[in-house]
Amino acid sequence: MSASCDFKKLDEILEKHQYSSGSIIGILQDTQEVYRYLPKEIFDYYSEKLGMSRARIFSIATFYENFSLEPKGKYVIKVCNGTACHVRKSIPILDQLRKDLGLSNHKATTDDLVFTVETVSCLGACGLAPALTVNDEVIGMMTPEKAKELVKKLKEENAHAEK
Repeated sequence: MSASCDFKKLDEILEKHQYSSGSIIGILQDTQEVYRYLPKEIFDYYSEKLGMSRARIFSIATFYENFSLEPKGKYVIKVCNGTACHVRKSIPILDQLRKDLGLSNHKATTDDLVFTVETVSCLGACGLAPALTVNDEVIGMMTPEKAKELVKKLKEENAHAEK
């Protein structure tokens, strides 16, 4: 296991779930909460500890859209591209976020792991369209200009938190 995972932390998660393979989804959710993604090293470790095949754990992790096998940023911004948001111009908002953060269709997370920008099919906030979330906090009536201000605010918040 690489330095990216902490056996002790993984054992705490397993203990919380009483080493039950039936709790694998909860175990993976708790793991992702700690690391902001599912490091590849956890699959062998959990397989051994839970008596489940690595393939079974991996198939669960890849089946559910909420799990990520790639590192995510401290701030995960999800831009809604559902019908209501798309019609109200969510794509220019996405483009503005990517431009301001140096991201693209192929690169969703900044190198410093501070920001991840993704699109989602629907946030369920159609009345606030166009909408996005920052770490699950819904922000509606978004515009490219407001998105630019949001990035600036989050960068300042992050810089302040690191002091």
